[in-house]
Amino acid sequence: MSELQIRTATEADVPLILQFIRDLAEYERSPHEVEATEESLRTTLFGNPKFAEVLIGEDEGAAVAFALFFHNYSTWTGKPGLYLEDLFVKPEARRHGHGRTLLSRLAAIAKERNCARFEWAVLDWNTPAIEFYKSIGAVAMSEWHVMRVSGGALDALACYPASPRTSRS
Repeated sequence: MSELQIRTATEADVPLILQFIRDLAEYERSPHEVEATEESLRTTLFGNPKFAEVLIGEDEGAAVAFALFFHNYSTWTGKPGLYLEDLFVKPEARRHGHGRTLLSRLAAIAKERNCARFEWAVLDWNTPAIEFYKSIGAVAMSEWHVMRVSGGALDALACYPASPRTSRS
């Protein structure tokens, strides 16, 4: 196994981050769904407020992996959690332990920040990833379903009038 060097992304990494996002979308068979731009990444990752953080994994000076994560919150534990939005290792750099190294670093960050848990989602067809995640002790939360509102549905929900019982004056 070659050793992965992990560093925190800087604003100068925005083009690299966008390329990793596009590469991941290609792998996940959805390249047409990427709407992110360098400007939107610059604003949301390095502006004020920052909505997420990025780690870059380098092998012999070449960027070969990235992880984008942010905090969520558990009301039941009264503690923050760490949510991994995206993890991607370039195909030519796989099978060197880089994914495990990034996940280990993220777990360490979660512990350093007193997080109650570290979570992520995986596509149901991505059997190699699922098996890998199980091998490191991750448990599928089969009783939970991810729900999403976006696009026109998000617009409509945002404009839905409050009922008289819940409106505040």
